Amino acid sequence: MAFRTKKTFYSLVLPLCLLFFSIFPSTRSLSTVAISENSNQTLVCALTQSSSDQQYSYLNCTSFPRRIQIPLTPLNSSISGIVAGNGFLCALRSRPSSSIIGCWRFSTTAFPEQDWSYKRIYRGLPINDLSAGNSHICGTTRGGLECWQWTEFNSTTIDFQDFTSVAVGEDFVCGLSEYGNIKCLPNNNNTAVSRYKPSGNYSVLAAGFRRACAISVNNGSLECWGDTAGVNPPEGEFTKLALGENRSCAMRPTGTVACWGENHFVLPERLSSTFFVAIEAKKNIFCGITLSDFSLLCWGNEIFENSNSIVLENVVPGPCQSACPCSGPLAGYGSYCSQGLMICEPCVRNSPTAVVILLPPPQQGTTTRGGRGWNKKMVAFLVVGCVGSVSLLAVCCFLFFRYCNVRGCRVHDSGPLDVEANIPPQPTPAAAVAPVLEKRLSHLVSMGNGGHLEEFPLHLLLKATKKFSDDHKIGLGSFGSVYHAVLDDGHEVAIKRAETMAATSATKRQQDDKDNAFVNELEFLSRLNHKNLVKLLGYCEESGELILVYEYMKYGTLHDHLHNLEDSPLMSWPARIKVALDAARGIEYLHVYAVPQIIHCDIKSSNILLDDEWTAKVSDFGLSMMGPSGEESHLSLRPAGTVGYMDPEYYRLQQLTPKSDVYSFGVVMLEMLSGHKAIHRNENGMPRNVVDFVVPYIVQDEIHRVLDPKVAPPTPFEIEAVAYVGYIAVDCVMPEGRHRPTITEIVNSLERALAACYPHSPPLSRSTTGSSA
Repeated sequence: MAFRTKKTFYSLVLPLCLLFFSIFPSTRSLSTVAISENSNQTLVCALTQSSSDQQYSYLNCTSFPRRIQIPLTPLNSSISGIVAGNGFLCALRSRPSSSIIGCWRFSTTAFPEQDWSYKRIYRGLPINDLSAGNSHICGTTRGGLECWQWTEFNSTTIDFQDFTSVAVGEDFVCGLSEYGNIKCLPNNNNTAVSRYKPSGNYSVLAAGFRRACAISVNNGSLECWGDTAGVNPPEGEFTKLALGENRSCAMRPTGTVACWGENHFVLPERLSSTFFVAIEAKKNIFCGITLSDFSLLCWGNEIFENSNSIVLENVVPGPCQSACPCSGPLAGYGSYCSQGLMICEPCVRNSPTAVVILLPPPQQGTTTRGGRGWNKKMVAFLVVGCVGSVSLLAVCCFLFFRYCNVRGCRVHDSGPLDVEANIPPQPTPAAAVAPVLEKRLSHLVSMGNGGHLEEFPLHLLLKATKKFSDDHKIGLGSFGSVYHAVLDDGHEVAIKRAETMAATSATKRQQDDKDNAFVNELEFLSRLNHKNLVKLLGYCEESGELILVYEYMKYGTLHDHLHNLEDSPLMSWPARIKVALDAARGIEYLHVYAVPQIIHCDIKSSNILLDDEWTAKVSDFGLSMMGPSGEESHLSLRPAGTVGYMDPEYYRLQQLTPKSDVYSFGVVMLEMLSGHKAIHRNENGMPRNVVDFVVPYIVQDEIHRVLDPKVAPPTPFEIEAVAYVGYIAVDCVMPEGRHRPTITEIVNSLERALAACYPHSPPLSRSTTGSSA
């Protein structure tokens, strides 16, 4: 009975204690300093604090030997850490429910201040830790190990499911579990590291080129394995590690650093009495953040040995995190972290807040006699430890929920690292991104779509639009307002901002429609590329804002040129036919060449835009849908389209086919011919549809009676082409879709019509498109 009672106690209480420690994932090895070194250059990067604005951190890089500073503009404090390797720099941004990793690539043959390109490589489960070797990047999530640029580990490795810290070498990756165990992959003993499997419990893990080191939980001593080149690590107690190529450094509890390695590598004498709070290494270069003023000093080659100057000042001394499970907060952390987060001191074994419970499971048949098994003293120690731990957990939970009730807690995504300088975030609508919407966005990124798109920071867009002022507003789209802006690099862009509403039962469906339109447009345009489709440059999903950024179309919409502008280059028939042909080619790309096929669902003159070369491009994919195969249709219960342009067959039967776009495009062509809006008022002030008004004249060969009077009468060559376009438009607006031409037939016909505007063209026949009637 005694054994059964103790076994029950063990099975119930010990997991509770372990649960306490598991809810604080370790981020101790995340670094705010990253180094990239190759044969002819060194790049040192760090998160630094602005002297004028303590609310933001900046990612700054300095290249050597030219010592050129490369500021990568301000980031807000959701940046957890940075890593670098040969030709790349990556940053980890953490949110409560997800993490984002974005990377810059730069040339390894020229100085890295040239040709930087940014790309987001990950968005998904929260990353507990991130590490990079010369070529590879790995991180740990609750799902296991994730690696990038490493085909051997290009998917989640569940062997690392309970690991919270990771270290990457040249051809291996090691993980440290929350219980202090170490595991290395590959486990085939082909690497120097894999030939030795360390046993015991460790608190810190680091990897170099072909070796790894760890700090023991028991006494803080160092244990190194792999290719150690016969050099033993120093003795004593240590708290942090930095491993390079055949050389290493470790930090003592006091903050001083000891180094060892090939060719009698040691810490420079000038730094022997310097106290550090963090150290980092890559190949031959080592850097440390000083305790006195958080400046960054480096050593390891002649560039740094011959200079006592500071590489970067006011460096963020560590990652901001929610709790310090094994140490206290670092003095002055409030200047670097937002409210509720803190920077932790290095873990020390005798720290008052450090609690280590490493108990083996009870063996079958053990008793309390003879000093074996569980005695009263051990049980009392376990109870006290667990009660204290649970009490601390309760206090933390109370403070957290109190903070949320008072201040409000919401998901915040700070955007990429290349954001605009000195522009603080502005108040945005309180509505947050719905979970379903966020899930769709995450899925879109995880599927690899949109990898070429830039993730614009909200600060930059707020500055460029003067906080979305009406002075910059140029129109409306399917899910929000459109603004004109000029970025700091001189590029003109169009910014479409989703409109958010208060969460009421009356507006919830409308908001859902806008959210769906945003994701639709992002999803479709992220994988489309055609000269007659408006190009999507990037997006912003931050602080509840949903924003898309496009190339700027200098000459506005076709609708404005037809109905609002008194003077326009489109006041000629060849120019209008050319615009129709451009738009038809864009639609043809959607119907014929996009995989899967796309039905735009909202073709109208205000969604056909003109660039600075008067090329027409189709825009606004917020209502678009995946099209059925061939001439089939699918049932759509969602209304899509604009009154006056909407296919009557689709409106009546809810049967959506590519011919629905053809009908809408036919209405656009009737607009271009007549100069009348799709729905306009007749002489008596009554609403009239352009189809009902214009088609009878075209059928009776009297198109000249309804041509736009603002355009000069067509020449003898042009009149034939204009009449031909009229016949095409009539075919497009036939009541039944099966009688309408395909978009490819329309493109071919418009090409012939445009050619007919000029001398020496073949005659046009009355039979226009060869429709599949």
